[in-house]
Amino acid sequence: MDAVPEKVYAAWTDPEKIARWFGPAQVKPGSVRADIDLRVGGRYRISFEAGDGEYFQVDGVYREVTPNARIAFSWAWHSTPERESQVTVSLQPDGGGTLLTLHHEQFFDEAARDGHARGWSALFDKLEEFLA
Repeated sequence: MDAVPEKVYAAWTDPEKIARWFGPAQVKPGSVRADIDLRVGGRYRISFEAGDGEYFQVDGVYREVTPNARIAFSWAWHSTPERESQVTVSLQPDGGGTLLTLHHEQFFDEAARDGHARGWSALFDKLEEFLA
């Protein structure tokens, strides 16, 4: 990412910033909402509407919070709460920018893994645009 770790970390942890980049390409403008309790054991909720009006919400619990370096959290869509997976976002300084590593694991099945891989790829494009 072409931004320092502090700026990238804030994009992942500040509800107002998350609302500006999170969601698929076809997200309804202005529909992203984020509630964050950024501490180990704290919960988060991010919701948005797709362009066709379909509602999405993902929730989880923070497992690790290391400012400007690492956050780990559970991940479950409201439509399939029993399919909880785990996400770790690691940030390392890299010249004037940040090397962001995202590790998403414990998927329900290969289809869920592949769908999330596509989603995260699109999200990284939006995050890079937001950080520019």
